[in-house]
Amino acid sequence: MIIEVRNIQKSFGNLPVLKGIDLDVNNGEIVSIVGKSGAGKTTLLQIMGTLLKADEGSVKILDTEIRSLKEKELARFRNEHIGFVFQFHQLLPEFTALENVCLPALLQGKTLKQSETRAKELLSFLNLSERMTHKPSELSGGEQQRVAVARAIMNNPAVVFADEPSGNLDSQHKAELHELILRLRDTFHQTFVIVTHDDTLAGISDRVIKMEDGKIISNEQ
Repeated sequence: MIIEVRNIQKSFGNLPVLKGIDLDVNNGEIVSIVGKSGAGKTTLLQIMGTLLKADEGSVKILDTEIRSLKEKELARFRNEHIGFVFQFHQLLPEFTALENVCLPALLQGKTLKQSETRAKELLSFLNLSERMTHKPSELSGGEQQRVAVARAIMNNPAVVFADEPSGNLDSQHKAELHELILRLRDTFHQTFVIVTHDDTLAGISDRVIKMEDGKIISNEQ
């Protein structure tokens, strides 16, 4: 078990967004979270990914109770064990693809040589060897997303959280991303938790969790 979520509740002002969420995620599992806008999917993802604090309940990742960590400890834990992929990539525009991918390892204290070696291996695996020195503005949407994926797995995290990762891609690049997620799971035994409106992406998942009005209404393999 990589993630254990118990009785997560979250409100924004007087609006309850999550109403007692219980969820487990296993090692090497691809889990998709689906539901209409406003169902609470992204809020749940952000709480599981340690980017947002719950009002009540607990999140354990690798048997570590997230609430028990102080800010510096949490930042270190996040850097070492969690990767993120966002809809709009969130790459730093002034850095090359290689430099963007190196960042998580440099923040972890790895040397530039160690970081570049690992980053080049990942970019090569993702068929981006010829694009390493290009900046995000010089890359296609699909290439930018693959760079973002490489950055997310740079430190070999226990789990990758992805928020609408195919939402900004055309059909061809969506298909490439779906194939890539499966390859990463099979090659690196990566665990993915994905918020998506993409039925095809949900369809390749090991499990689909459907949310409605702040609650999980189905949890199906």
